[in-house]
Amino acid sequence: MDDNTGQRIRQHRSVRQEEIIAAAARLYEEKNFKDITISQIGEATSFTRTSIYHYFQTKEEIFLALFAKEYDLWRDDLISLAQRQRKEQDFAAALATTLARRPRLLKLLSMNLYDMEEHSRIEKLVELKKAYGRSVQALEQCLRRHRPDLPEKERRGFLTVFFPFMYGLYPYTVLTKKQIEAMAQAGIEPQGYSIEALAREGICRLLPESKSVK
Repeated sequence: MDDNTGQRIRQHRSVRQEEIIAAAARLYEEKNFKDITISQIGEATSFTRTSIYHYFQTKEEIFLALFAKEYDLWRDDLISLAQRQRKEQDFAAALATTLARRPRLLKLLSMNLYDMEEHSRIEKLVELKKAYGRSVQALEQCLRRHRPDLPEKERRGFLTVFFPFMYGLYPYTVLTKKQIEAMAQAGIEPQGYSIEALAREGICRLLPESKSVK
């Protein structure tokens, strides 16, 4: 096999994988993860359902790939933020906006990742962890750019707490009708936060106050 043939095969494989991931993403807009099947994903593509198994062995592997893609899209937003000139006090709002632009990422984070990981091959999980790592690095670049006053210890502390904080953003801001009804019957008033508002509030509380602010 010559180099050109090998490149065409890799490109073809990449295009097929992207089509499968895009089909899963569309279904995820309308259905819960547990209700989506390989058959449904296959029906939403231009090739046969059985062809999916040439690229992904399980539904969970497809969603890990979607997860990695969402992390990389968020990383692109973070890189853009790190390159912008911005007043320090606007950083929390700007970072919150990057999260509000990625509801699918936050929805995926709110799922049971242990189950997804258990039913996926290690190489697929490694791809997700690499995408996560790229996001961590991009967010650290943002901190270095917009909060240069933060000591290393406080910067690392923010990163350590921020990512677990992200896991709760979607379930606390996007409520189903059933959840709202249950809360009403339990006498609990929904807070009514948007993703962006709750994210900004959390970021402001997690970030130490600038030493330049009196």
